[in-house]
Amino acid sequence: MYIIIVGAGRVGYYLAKELVESGHEVLAIEKDGENSERMAEELGDIVLRGDGCEAATMEMAGFARADIVIAVTGDDEDNLVVCQVAKAKFNVPQTVARINDPKNEEIFKRLGIDNTVSAIPAILAHIEQELPAHPLIPLLQVKGGNLEIVEVKVPPHSAVIGKKIRDLLLPQQSLISLIIDEDGVPRVPSSETIIRAGDELLVVTRRENEDSLRSALTAPASLGSEGPLRPT
Repeated sequence: MYIIIVGAGRVGYYLAKELVESGHEVLAIEKDGENSERMAEELGDIVLRGDGCEAATMEMAGFARADIVIAVTGDDEDNLVVCQVAKAKFNVPQTVARINDPKNEEIFKRLGIDNTVSAIPAILAHIEQELPAHPLIPLLQVKGGNLEIVEVKVPPHSAVIGKKIRDLLLPQQSLISLIIDEDGVPRVPSSETIIRAGDELLVVTRRENEDSLRSALTAPASLGSEGPLRPT
């Protein structure tokens, strides 16, 4: 597989190193002389010095025969341009763009970029996992739609405790696919499965449903009620 990497900074270097060691044909494009020389010294003749956003450099690099183009510069606009030209001019089958500002993710997808990668959501998810004030943690975006897999921990005073899954009022296109109990034991739920305090629910849902899903699964029972039912 021929893979072109635009950007030979720290991310580009380690990515190129792993791909070369996996047996792929790799070419890295870097306009900074110091970065390109360092990569060439350590990984061999796989670096082309030039501006990866320029069509002439793309022609020289052989974008027309590339299987994947990966843009991992520190500039989101450059990464977008590289991937757009790769798709429109050279018909590259797959493009991957590094995103430094998570706000740009939706724009990149609307403009036809096949895949985007950002470390910030993963870091935030790790932090939020340690904070009880954040019961819903996005884990993975599902390719081909506006769907994601999220983790929701059922707090001890949630109104859903003791209820069967079929009785839950979840947002549309939301599905509980796995339950992990307080002992760490996973179970595939059915419509008759009862929700218990401390359960960790893996839910497939639409991204815009996050707030309503959090409310449906973590909101406390109404004041004045007899409280949530509990399994016997």
